[in-house]
Amino acid sequence: MAFKTIIIDDELLARKRILELFEDRGEFTIIAECPNGEDAINKVNQLSPDVIFLDIELKDMTGFDVLKNIHPKKMPIVIFATAYDRYAVDAFNNYALDFLLKPFKNKRFHETLERILERMKHLDYEERMREFLNGLEVKPGLNNTSNSGKFPIKQNNRTILLNTGQIKYVCASSYYAEIYIGEKKYVIRDSLKNLLPQLGQPQFLRIHRSTIINIDYIMELVHSDYNEIDIRMNDQRLFRISKSYRKETLTKLGVL
Repeated sequence: MAFKTIIIDDELLARKRILELFEDRGEFTIIAECPNGEDAINKVNQLSPDVIFLDIELKDMTGFDVLKNIHPKKMPIVIFATAYDRYAVDAFNNYALDFLLKPFKNKRFHETLERILERMKHLDYEERMREFLNGLEVKPGLNNTSNSGKFPIKQNNRTILLNTGQIKYVCASSYYAEIYIGEKKYVIRDSLKNLLPQLGQPQFLRIHRSTIINIDYIMELVHSDYNEIDIRMNDQRLFRISKSYRKETLTKLGVL
C-alpha cells in the first residue's frame, strides 16, 4: 500500500523538486499539491493523507497555522521543508518527524523517506489502539462521556466539584499535582499515588511516576527511534510512557 502524501509549498519549483524525488518511490503516492495554507487545510481535512511535506513560510499563513487548523484525528506525519533554519526548534515542538533545510540533497530527502517508512511500521499498534478506543463507546458498564462522578478539590476557601470524566490528565509537580480539565488547570497538594484510587474510574491510567492520563482523551501512540513510546492526547499534549509502566499501559490499551 502506498502512503498518501500531500506537498504544501507556495513555490512551484519547490513542489516540482519534491515531486521529482518521489518518482522512483512506489511506497508513496502524491494525492495533492497545495500552493497556500487555506488550500492545505481543506485538502488535509478532506483527503486524510498519511504524510505532508510542509513549507513554513506560506503566502497566507505559516505552516504552524496550518497544523493548528487540521482536525486532530486527521493529523498526518509532518515533514517540514523550508529555507529557514531558525524554525527548526519550533518544528520539532510541533511534532514534526523531520526538518528538511532547503536546498536539500537527494540523499538527505531519501533518508527522510526511510524515517517515514520506519514510523509507519508502528501503524498496526496505532490502529489496534484506535479500535480499542472506539470499543469503549459501546462496552457495557463504561460510559466515557459520563459526568456523574464528582472529584472534590479545595481551592482557598472553596471546594470545587470537578466532573471526574472530564479530567484529561494529572501531572506531578514537586509536592503538588496539576489537574487538567478543559482549558483549566487546578493545583492541589497531593501525590499521584494518593490521587489515582480517589479518581475511582477505570479510564484513568498511570503511565509515568509523574503522569496519570484519562484514556478517553488519547489520540495516538508515538514511537521514537530510540524504542521510546509517547502518548499524544487529543489536545496535542505529549507524555512519555516510562519503562516501568510500559507493560501495564500497553496491556490496558490492548496493544500488547
